[in-house]
Amino acid sequence: MSLWAVLLAVLALGALGFWLGRRRALGFVAQAGSEVGAVHSRPHQHGVFVAILSLLPALAVIAAWAALAGGLVSREVLASLPEGAVGPSDLERSAFLAEVRGLVRGDYAAAFNAHAEAAAAVWKASATRYAMLFGSAALALGALGALWGWSRLTADFRARTRVERFVMLALVLASLVAILTTFGIVASLLFESFRFFQLVSPVEFLFGTQWSPQTAMRADQVGSSGAFGAVPLFWGTVFIGAIIAMLVAIPLGLMTAIYLTQYAAPGVRKVAKPVLEVLAGVPTVVYGFFAALTVAPAVRDFALSIGISNASSESALAAGLVMGVMIIPFVSSMADDALTAVPRSMRDGSLAMGATPSETIRKVLIPAALPGIVGGVLLAVSRAIGETMIVVMAAGLAARLTANPFDSVTTVTAQIVALLTGDQEFDSAKTLSAFALGLVLFLVTLALNVYALAVVKKYREAYD
Repeated sequence: MSLWAVLLAVLALGALGFWLGRRRALGFVAQAGSEVGAVHSRPHQHGVFVAILSLLPALAVIAAWAALAGGLVSREVLASLPEGAVGPSDLERSAFLAEVRGLVRGDYAAAFNAHAEAAAAVWKASATRYAMLFGSAALALGALGALWGWSRLTADFRARTRVERFVMLALVLASLVAILTTFGIVASLLFESFRFFQLVSPVEFLFGTQWSPQTAMRADQVGSSGAFGAVPLFWGTVFIGAIIAMLVAIPLGLMTAIYLTQYAAPGVRKVAKPVLEVLAGVPTVVYGFFAALTVAPAVRDFALSIGISNASSESALAAGLVMGVMIIPFVSSMADDALTAVPRSMRDGSLAMGATPSETIRKVLIPAALPGIVGGVLLAVSRAIGETMIVVMAAGLAARLTANPFDSVTTVTAQIVALLTGDQEFDSAKTLSAFALGLVLFLVTLALNVYALAVVKKYREAYD
């Protein structure tokens, strides 16, 4: 009895409960005739009530099966082994159980461990027994729930109220998933960052200007303590994502939105707007290839042509230009929607007072649409700050505190990738520094969102 077979049987049982509940409610309707209020709820609501009582306990058992069966079977397999058959470490036990699972699935033709064949037989028997136990319990509870729900149905039974309460509970739980996930992310960042700050001073991390997290294997080696001054990373993030990229995206995005909403013919807008928004769907690695193979060499050649001899093949300007192009749709789409939402009467009133179209745009439409425009800009800034692939491929990984756009720099996200790539030990300052960087990045984006809400609230009160 497999998990999927039991799940299909439970769903079929729920469908049967719905049909039986609805059929019984139709009998109540037939008995009541045309009498108003004789039946409290509709027939399908009675059916949904019975189906819920059938599905909930059965699905709870199936969830417990999926969560616990593997551990229970593994425990029985390890208990059946003779003394000393498997090493005492968790790694040795995990490797042995992985071999046993491979034998059960048929991935291995022969066993490497002498006890694996016998353990595989124990695994199969134990898995079959637990499958029968959990499967029978799920079907029995589903049938009992359906029978109990069906027995409660009467003409005046408030099935609608109970179904609506269940739907409300489901909506609350769905909302809690996102909230609890956010709390989990923040808690993990705080916990690992606290461990990092036990090894490295927060003052050094937040205000230090030297970033070299490559710690040595032995304490007597040069640079064994590392350097964790993250100011070059913060500056690189701001320089590429919030300065260069925004200098490209804000003017182009805003002017594009103004043209499409105020000047473009309907046919042009119908074609140009979807084509522009295609840019938002291009994978960032494609932008990275374009930046590394096309834009970066062009930027370096331009720098050499104007006499800058130390221009790097990987530069902040190349990454920022491509990143700005990537986030143009975020700015233009939000600005487009904001300008379109401005009441037509405001535009017509300005034109009727003698203002030119350009004056109307500058003095009426843009101030009225400013909350949406600011929201789009801040969304684009958050997107740029969190970008990784373009920086890795076009800007490099050198942590430099420089204002020269032709130099190679790096960002917080690029360093997080570099720190967590490959086999890492999560008890060293080098690896834990990635969590501290992530915490700072999270706080920065949170501050941007709070500021965006404040701006929107201020101008919404002025133009409502």
